[in-house]
Amino acid sequence: TWDDSDWGSWENPDGKEDGEEEEQQSAPWLQDCVLSLSPCSDLLVIAREHKATFLSAKWRTEESGQEEMTLTVTWSGTLSADEGECICSVICIPLSSQKRSSTGRPDWTCVVVGFSSGYVRFYTESGVLLLAQLLHEDPVLQLKCRTYEIPRHPGVTEQHEELSILYPAALVTIDGFSLFQSLRACRNQVARAAAAGSDVIQPPPLAYKKWGLQDMDKITDHSSIGITTLSVFDQMKNASMLGGFHASVKGSPPAMSQYITVGGGPYTGFYYAIEGSSQPLLSHVALAVASKLTSALFSAASGWLGWKSKNEEESVQKQKPKVEPATGLPVRFGLPDSRRHGESICLSPCNTMAGVTDDFGRVTLLDVARGIAIRMWKGYRDAQLGWVQVSEARGERDLATSPSMPRRHAQFLVIYAPRRGILEVWGTQHGPRVGAFTVGKHCRLLYAGHRLMGVNSVTSQGWQIHTQQVCLFDPVNGALRAVTIPFHLALSDKKSERAKDMHLLRRLTTLLRSREVEPALLESEAQSVLLDIKHPAIKKQALESLLSNKNAPVSCLTNVTRALLASLKEQGNTLTVDESLLQFCSSQLKLLQLYTDVQLLHTPDISPTELLLSIQPSFSGIEEDLARVGPVLQRYTEMNSRPCVSFAQDSSGPLPVRTFLSQLEWVNGELRVIKQPDTDWTQLGSFLFWGCLSGQSPLQRVCETLQESGISPQQLLSLLLSGWLNKEKDVLKYPDAVSHLGTLLSTLSSMKGAVDESWDGQSVSPWWQQVRTACVQSESTAAALLAALVAHRVAKNSITRLAESKFQEEWECVSMELEQWVVCIKQLEDVLALQTLLCLPSPQGSTGGAVTRCSVKTLLESGRGGVADYVSKLIFRQGMSPDVLRDILQRRGENEPLCVCSLLECVCQRFPNSLSPDVLFAHCSWENVVQWNKDPEVGQYLEWSVEFLKMISNPHIQFGVSAMMWQTFIVKRFSAAAFLMEKVGKAPKDRLCRRVREADSAVEEVSAPDVCVEEVWGGAEGPVSIVELALDQRSVHYPLVQHHCVLASLLHAAMTFSLRLKPLSLFDSKGKNAFFRDLSSIQLLPSGDMDHSLVAVRQEFLMNVLTGWVKVLAESEENGVKHSSTEDMWPSVCMELSSILQVNTDILRRHLVCELYNQGLDLRAEEVMMEVQDKDVLGSQLLVLTGQRLAFSLLHSQSQTKPNMELLARLPPTLCTWLKAMDPSELRCPSVPLSQSSRLINKVIEMLPENHGQYSLALHLLEAVDSLHEEP
Repeated sequence: TWDDSDWGSWENPDGKEDGEEEEQQSAPWLQDCVLSLSPCSDLLVIAREHKATFLSAKWRTEESGQEEMTLTVTWSGTLSADEGECICSVICIPLSSQKRSSTGRPDWTCVVVGFSSGYVRFYTESGVLLLAQLLHEDPVLQLKCRTYEIPRHPGVTEQHEELSILYPAALVTIDGFSLFQSLRACRNQVARAAAAGSDVIQPPPLAYKKWGLQDMDKITDHSSIGITTLSVFDQMKNASMLGGFHASVKGSPPAMSQYITVGGGPYTGFYYAIEGSSQPLLSHVALAVASKLTSALFSAASGWLGWKSKNEEESVQKQKPKVEPATGLPVRFGLPDSRRHGESICLSPCNTMAGVTDDFGRVTLLDVARGIAIRMWKGYRDAQLGWVQVSEARGERDLATSPSMPRRHAQFLVIYAPRRGILEVWGTQHGPRVGAFTVGKHCRLLYAGHRLMGVNSVTSQGWQIHTQQVCLFDPVNGALRAVTIPFHLALSDKKSERAKDMHLLRRLTTLLRSREVEPALLESEAQSVLLDIKHPAIKKQALESLLSNKNAPVSCLTNVTRALLASLKEQGNTLTVDESLLQFCSSQLKLLQLYTDVQLLHTPDISPTELLLSIQPSFSGIEEDLARVGPVLQRYTEMNSRPCVSFAQDSSGPLPVRTFLSQLEWVNGELRVIKQPDTDWTQLGSFLFWGCLSGQSPLQRVCETLQESGISPQQLLSLLLSGWLNKEKDVLKYPDAVSHLGTLLSTLSSMKGAVDESWDGQSVSPWWQQVRTACVQSESTAAALLAALVAHRVAKNSITRLAESKFQEEWECVSMELEQWVVCIKQLEDVLALQTLLCLPSPQGSTGGAVTRCSVKTLLESGRGGVADYVSKLIFRQGMSPDVLRDILQRRGENEPLCVCSLLECVCQRFPNSLSPDVLFAHCSWENVVQWNKDPEVGQYLEWSVEFLKMISNPHIQFGVSAMMWQTFIVKRFSAAAFLMEKVGKAPKDRLCRRVREADSAVEEVSAPDVCVEEVWGGAEGPVSIVELALDQRSVHYPLVQHHCVLASLLHAAMTFSLRLKPLSLFDSKGKNAFFRDLSSIQLLPSGDMDHSLVAVRQEFLMNVLTGWVKVLAESEENGVKHSSTEDMWPSVCMELSSILQVNTDILRRHLVCELYNQGLDLRAEEVMMEVQDKDVLGSQLLVLTGQRLAFSLLHSQSQTKPNMELLARLPPTLCTWLKAMDPSELRCPSVPLSQSSRLINKVIEMLPENHGQYSLALHLLEAVDSLHEEP
């Protein structure tokens, strides 16, 4: 029996057993085992006799927190099915995924096991049997697989996938494609059966070819080379050697499958099977149902067809399957050596070479195509072989010069000699030994020789197939090591040197990428690599990689750079050294020294006395300036002190040395700052000067160090201002920072080359202009203002000293330079007040966002309307209504927050022209309509826009803004609404046309205003302001505006009262064509008498509007809701429309009176009745309405009393008949008090003349109503 007490003892890598004792325990059982490792290194199978164990790769976290990949047992058990059989060979075949998202990882791995009984069985990773087939009644000697390899050259034949099984005298091959499909189908079938709890259906057998290998005494191993095609010369040579002088030659060389076997007699045999010479063989089970298998031979993945019943299957399985005979295949030729017996053969990945081991302890290298031995090694008894194929890494330069050239590959033969405990790597074909490693004597070299199955030229596009080629398994410590070889070992001479340099560069890059590296180790490794690299360009690239690493400390960088520079200087004494590399090392070393010096100066170990001495107040008068701007600065600080989100990378930490090096460069012996975005300048400026500004570093020593470094005063000034302006919050926290800034500015301006000595005062100083430019461009307004105030005082003092020294033209000097400062400071104060207002937080729930930042430069570039644009956007974000803004501007905003009022008033005082009420209202109106255009669902935006428009007092501005709003936003949506209403009957309301018309009518009475700005902002250039655009608008054609206003009113009415309307059908062709044209154009509008049918349609719609208004009015009075003035406008709107649309106004008034009486609103009806012209017609209409009311009271009322009946009997017959003909259901309010009906009939009698045909009927009706009224 198999003693498995120490099975897996090597799994614990921390075992402390002695090596010799461990070897004695581990060696025997492992040498008797069959091992197979998946090419993906994720599954290891160990088998012995009839048992097997599967180990799968899993991640394990150690106590130290590091994760490592380990192989752990996932399944173990017995694989043998028949009594007496044992495992002879195992192979792991990973199957590729068919999903499009796959990137080359296997879907699952199939374990193929060959037994001594001749059976070949296929298992999943969990030990589930998928397929079993008896192919030959001899023990299986070897299982090998050939998978798809991407052809490296266009002429290489693409090989098909194949599984080959070697028996002592036969070779069985199974097509890889059909095997792949069958295994997938079997696995799916097993999974479905397990889920359903049913039995697994026996799958159909595999199609295969069987060759009887002849003319060899003993075969121990084989290799399937694939399909080869001979050249024409080789074809003729073979034909003449086999057939003699008169042999005939076929037209084209046949395709042949080549097989190589090793063993004895001959030592190596070469077999060639011509394609198509043998049909695939099937077992008798398949032949019995061949009619059902015709379409399922090679693709069983489409599901199993109908098979025999379960009982029949069991009876068939009990009988031993019939084994088909092999097709004889004679050996073509061999390497005869009667005493030498081959033990194993290992084919190279490129299918051109093979390594063969024998019982003499030799390793022979074969040329597969020519069939000859080309190299032999001796002294390797029981050797194990493997191949490593390495691709040349392509750099960016290679890709740029020759992108289409194929990459070079190198083949290395790995030989493990267990007797000597050594692993060697040899370059082929005739290369030297490139590596040797001392390993244990009981290891196993695991080389799969194949990759993923199921891959082809289409599915492999863009894949990175993750496979290890050679691994060494050491049972002593349980380690599984992969063999990796750099490509340059296959090269020689200069190419090898360059490849070695590239390898060293990659090694350094890998080291720099690792996060946890000790600084000492990093320094020693980096120095070793840099000194070993030969080529100057690669050496420079390596140094640049090291200097740009974020984890390398500055001491390490300094030491490595110094050592490299010393090495280059030594080489310069004997050899020529690359000058650019020498200069680069020298300049980087100087920069590193400067970084170290500045860092030391900023450390807080400077004595307080030295700090006090460094602060020399060199200017006066700044206290007055600070007192003047103090209140505005205080408010700005309060508004900016709100909590906000900050990110880790924005924190003010020390400047990384790689950032410092990347921003400075030496050019012709001068140190310059590389121009980068503002954020980079800020970091460098803060690193150099913030210690001085905060009072923590000796100011004079820092300036001296920087001056000695060679940086120009102008660049130092830029860095100082960058650091100051971008640390505004910190600047406002330090009260002494202003005095430190003044000292720094004085010191820098006194440096040589700062202020031009030839400056005579007649022009602006470039030095101080640089300060003003920086302040004007900065959005940190408070810091910019403080810097300008300080620089102003320092400049004034220096100008005064200059004037005293020259004693001439001092007044002109002072006035020119100081005038620039006065304007700059006034602009900065104005912008600070504006920025304080813009920092107001948006109300909760409103459309807000980040605070808008502005600078003097952006304000000057935004044109004359820039200030009003900023403020109008803020007013919109604050949700400030038009009435509230008007009250604030009129100093009546008592109910508003004090902060908003005071800040807005302060800004308006500083910009009296740019923020005049009309300008501000115009911008607010425009901003609201812009926001409405973005979000049309919020109608309040459009309403407020119109309200702001009404507040504009100047008709020119009001008209221009109205016209622009109509052209830009309204007309598109208005036309869309009209066309939509034409189809559906639904439209948005729009009253803007009315504002255009009202503004246009007042334009002629007032002259156009002038657009003015403040004096210091006179240089503003940029987009034309809204007000200027409004004043440039052309006058509109009044009848066309009225034409659109009519359409807008019709749409509004239709939507208000939910009326069905096709608005464009109310106009003739001229009217339709005039719609939605430019309001300033002259259009042909309707004139003269309109068609009667069109007038009738208009009249009907206006009547429906009045009816709808009466209904709404009645509902509001019934519910006790007070109706608004806008609701009362509809009768007058209809009357106004009727005059334009040529509808008889009197008909509409009579209709309105009848509708009001119909609704029971008698008092309102009497008011409208006074305006009716044709009283006779109205009297006849109201007589019918009175009759309907009386008929309801007498005939249709639910409470018919006896007196009512008696009264009905006393009525004249004609009146009685007339009342019965009345239909009270037409009344919307039939139950009206009799007093109102009596008043109504009296009105009717007054309107009807005595000679009217219905006058007598009206008198009888009056008597009846009075009689009914007098009843108790």
